[in-house]
Amino acid sequence: MKTQAITANFQEANVDALAVTVFKDEKASGGGLKEFDKLTGGIISSVIKNEEFKGDVGETALIRFSAKGKVKASLLLLIGVGDKSDYKPASVAIVAGTATRFLRKRNVKSFALLPRNDGDPTEVAQNAAQGFVTSQFELDKYRTKDKNNKTVESLVVCVEGANAADLKNGLSRGQIIGDSMNFTRDLANEPPNILHPTEFAKRAQTIAKETGLKCEILDEAKMAKLGMGSLLSVSIGSDQPAKLIVLKYEPKKSTAKKGELLAIVGKGITFDTGGISLKPGEGMDAMKYDMSGGASVVGTMRAIGLLKPTVPVLGIVAAVENMPDGKATRPSDVVTASNGKTVEILNTDAEGRLVLADAVAYAEKQGATTIVDMATLTGAVIIALGDLNTGIMGNDQELVDNIIACGKETGEDFWQLPVSKAYSKQIKSDIADIKNIGPSRKAGTIMGAVFIQEFIDKAKWAHLDIAGTAWNDSEKPHQAKGPTAVAVRTLVKLVENSE
Repeated sequence: MKTQAITANFQEANVDALAVTVFKDEKASGGGLKEFDKLTGGIISSVIKNEEFKGDVGETALIRFSAKGKVKASLLLLIGVGDKSDYKPASVAIVAGTATRFLRKRNVKSFALLPRNDGDPTEVAQNAAQGFVTSQFELDKYRTKDKNNKTVESLVVCVEGANAADLKNGLSRGQIIGDSMNFTRDLANEPPNILHPTEFAKRAQTIAKETGLKCEILDEAKMAKLGMGSLLSVSIGSDQPAKLIVLKYEPKKSTAKKGELLAIVGKGITFDTGGISLKPGEGMDAMKYDMSGGASVVGTMRAIGLLKPTVPVLGIVAAVENMPDGKATRPSDVVTASNGKTVEILNTDAEGRLVLADAVAYAEKQGATTIVDMATLTGAVIIALGDLNTGIMGNDQELVDNIIACGKETGEDFWQLPVSKAYSKQIKSDIADIKNIGPSRKAGTIMGAVFIQEFIDKAKWAHLDIAGTAWNDSEKPHQAKGPTAVAVRTLVKLVENSE
């Protein structure tokens, strides 16, 4: 797939189709559509007048036209984007993705996108390229037939009057972020018999070599020596040994304040049966996605290694399989974590917080002063927020606000929940320091967060519960069904904003 940008008029684009955004209730006689209406002989005016196209979000209309000598393209795709006031640079990714998926079904190999955005040209080009790349990901990797092999090979982004170097930089950045998101999605989509902790670690090592990251893999013996009894209590029932994946990015010249280090930490449960607290059989196949937080960490680190920001970043993934057997942890067992705290395990299906406990503690011991963890942690967050918002909690309001702001800029939504001391009291154990679930089903998402918080010492910390946003249950106009690579864009933005 190739991307190109032009700063001249769209008529110079050598493409098969044109794709243009249309705002809700926009008139064809207006400045934005007037030239296209003339090009198509008034067809746009007609479809708008007859209310065949209103400009609602995701709405599309394909117009065939002939304008010999003016443009090569013979197809014009109108893409509705809703109210103009809601249209942001991040919206361009959705527009580009919608256009790509629509046109490839019709065997179109190239198109020019006219995003009509007054924002930063670099951001516009970046989002266009990212949407173009991520829209072509599919779930059919393991099909031997009926694969979706149709591909749009070339995208031209038209931003008249922009600086060519800015557009080129934006396209390069968008390609990197889009490819990193697709890498993340591929990890999350892998079957658990293929992507177990050892394979997860191998793929992280490969990415590290390709992008200049440092990589260290801690095996179970090393983790036991470090006292990671909480994490190891989850892996003990599986024949697949746990791995702690540690990726480090170090810039040639750092602009970070002395001693400051951001760590992103991910839950990497490659398959979750629930352990002895066995999940129902129905829907258990979805638990291959329980490593989506870890996948987003590796995908983010891939992007960081290629984008090369001027601040160091530490990426950690606790890769574990949660299985029941004769050695598996039982409800009522007590284990000791690496920070010395004892944990009463009352439900072995509340395992994500157990592996993250040792992972965030390890990150802080490695010098992290800011920690952001990601996990498909609770079903409760899906009940509360659905698949539109990621739950966010933390001990530092400025960090939480920064993540929410970065999400808004990149097109990802977060909703804050509280983690007060009153909630923390509810995980106090009668026989150990803490227990891994609350006294009831109430505030399940918060209970998971306050448990992880017990393993943060002095670092600023935020927890992202991505259980509802890491997977799309159905196809969208701009995106395939399946893994979403949630938070990759937000975390890249967070890192670059800290430069």
